[in-house]
Amino acid sequence: MRVLGIVALGAALAGCASSSSEIAPAYVSPVMYQQYTCAQLAQEAQGVSARAATLSGAQDQKRTNDAIATTAAVVIFWPAAFLVGGDKQTAAELAQMKGQMVAIEQASIQKKCGIQFQGQRPPGT
Repeated sequence: MRVLGIVALGAALAGCASSSSEIAPAYVSPVMYQQYTCAQLAQEAQGVSARAATLSGAQDQKRTNDAIATTAAVVIFWPAAFLVGGDKQTAAELAQMKGQMVAIEQASIQKKCGIQFQGQRPPGT
């Protein structure tokens, strides 16, 4: 019985949603933004940023819900470990939005727009 509980815990932890800050940006080519004016880049950055913020909130909520289910599985009832859902679709969309922000920033730099971008930069960029 104990071994089964440990296996369930391992499965739950493997399926836990990632924190939004742990999700790396997907590659998006800045070429798609080459024809944009600086004003268009700024507007696009605002829209992508708003969507990324919404997705980050949803992703972090999924992580919290998974943590609660995992705690319940460990402390109360190990079959609850199978309720841990993970984060694939939201995480993929968030990675895409982060990648778009990187591409918009790169296009802005190339055009010397002077747009100030805030937030975490991925390591090595």
